Amino acid sequence: MENAGAGASRDIPSLLAGLDAAGSPRLAFLRKAPAGIESGAGTLLCLSASFNPLTVAHERLVAEAGRVVPSDEILLLFALANVDKRIVGFPVADRLRFLLGYAEGRPTLSVAAVSHGRFVDKARAIRPAYPPGTRLAFILGFDTLVRLFEPRYYADMSGELQELFAAAEVVAANRAPEPPEAVTAFLDRPEVRPFQDRIHPLHLPRDIATVSATAVRQRLARGESAAGLVPPEILPLIGL
Repeated sequence: MENAGAGASRDIPSLLAGLDAAGSPRLAFLRKAPAGIESGAGTLLCLSASFNPLTVAHERLVAEAGRVVPSDEILLLFALANVDKRIVGFPVADRLRFLLGYAEGRPTLSVAAVSHGRFVDKARAIRPAYPPGTRLAFILGFDTLVRLFEPRYYADMSGELQELFAAAEVVAANRAPEPPEAVTAFLDRPEVRPFQDRIHPLHLPRDIATVSATAVRQRLARGESAAGLVPPEILPLIGL
């Protein structure tokens, strides 16, 4: 585990340099929550996303997931090796600076980067950074939940999914254009059914489920304000 203090924004490149997707899964903290989980076991909610940039949908997703799985700490996690996405839009260092700016004044919010993109690998990286017995729950959108059960991402899908769900739970939210019922219907698929009790559906209202980072970048490209699509703390950081 690596911890970073107030100088994390300046040290982002050096922190990321230690994360190698060809090696073992590793976590690098840019900010460890000052009032988060310390010596005793607690509940950690983790939102892993591209944050390109952080939006009000991310913010609402965390808040609503916290009603399903009340937490002692929130971890905003950026995966350097994303299984499906190449780097477009904001540079990685800028995205992480946005997250650090958002985290200021939020004592239970941590920010970290991880070397690997698959959730089983993320769990492998996160577990050693927290006390034994810590409850870990990943927050996923429906599209990510579907990818979680794609055989092409695994050498041994059954075994690795069993490892993942032994180490973590999932809070899965609907995402436009799919209706909220799509999540619960997906849980009845044969390959998903063994893990149903570890997956908690979360229904988001349409006005939140339709917000995307792509829409933010499109507004900025047109010279328009992103107000209403990103948290107020993010607006001055992205320039509008």
